[in-house]
Amino acid sequence: MGSRKHNSAEARKEANKSLYIAKLNNNPTSPRKTRLMADAIRGLDVNKALGILQFSQRESAPKLRKLLLSAVANWQIKNEGGKIEESELYIKTITVDEGRQLKRLRTAPQGRGYRIKKRSNHVTLILGSKQEEKKNTATSLNAEN
Repeated sequence: MGSRKHNSAEARKEANKSLYIAKLNNNPTSPRKTRLMADAIRGLDVNKALGILQFSQRESAPKLRKLLLSAVANWQIKNEGGKIEESELYIKTITVDEGRQLKRLRTAPQGRGYRIKKRSNHVTLILGSKQEEKKNTATSLNAEN
């Protein structure tokens, strides 16, 4: 591997150390329905988002709650001994992408069949720490001066 690729790979690894990611693939719910809940919790603190997801009646809420808890567990693995309350974790980005579609036939009048698309989605959730971002902005301002 060339030095340019090696340097960019090292920079990417270093950037990923501060990201806390959880993914949910092949979620058998329509992406449109899941995006409604994702939009409701995007940018919120983790505790507030957990409360919203816990008391929501939507079908995708328990799945997103479990995904959020998984991202928090990933944060705890990377930061042993750190407290969640002190780090001020929040949902940095959450994306809902369309997954594969299962195509089914429903019987229709006069011997016809209507096509039904059973949609699925992929959800990616990335947590950010407000405390780490404060440190990063302070160090970048010091580096500029």
